[in-house]
This record gives sequence, structure tokens and C-alpha cells, in this order.
Amino acid sequence: METTIGQFELAVLSLEEVRVVVRGSSTAKVKGYDYERSAAGNTSITSWIATRIKPLIGDFEVVVIDGSGVVPHGRTKLSNLRDSYVSESA
Repeated sequence: METTIGQFELAVLSLEEVRVVVRGSSTAKVKGYDYERSAAGNTSITSWIATRIKPLIGDFEVVVIDGSGVVPHGRTKLSNLRDSYVSESA
């Protein structure tokens, strides 16, 4: 199923609790983020992007934003990334 980039970003945020920004028109079409379970917390951002994000968005560029608005290092684990949102808003 196809979806817009804007809807894709919201679907990732909803399931993964991670903010991604896909660089392209918000109305451009990509494959839907149809996973039922979030990725394991010990997965690195680089691995997660390579296995779950890139196959769905193709040639579009994607960046991950942490809780303080910074692009984290690719070796950052998803659990630490998710925690950054909680600690920044607490």
C-alpha cells in the first residue's frame, strides 16, 4: 500500500516513537509503514534505517531526529533514542 511521506512519518512516529524526516514533498508517495511491532531497542539507527525505512522510501533521503532536535550518531540504539524524547520533555 502506498502512502504520502507525511503519513509515513506519522506512522513511524506512532509505532516506533521515533521522529523521522523524509526529504521530499510531503505529498510524494512511498510504501506504507505497515509493521505491527516496533523494532527492538538494541537495534542501531543505521541498521533500522537500512532494514525498515530505506526499502519503503526508495531514493528519498531520511534523517532521524532525537528528543533535543539533533541528528544522533548511527550507532545509537533505538532504546536510547526513544528515551531521549522522554527525558527532553520531562
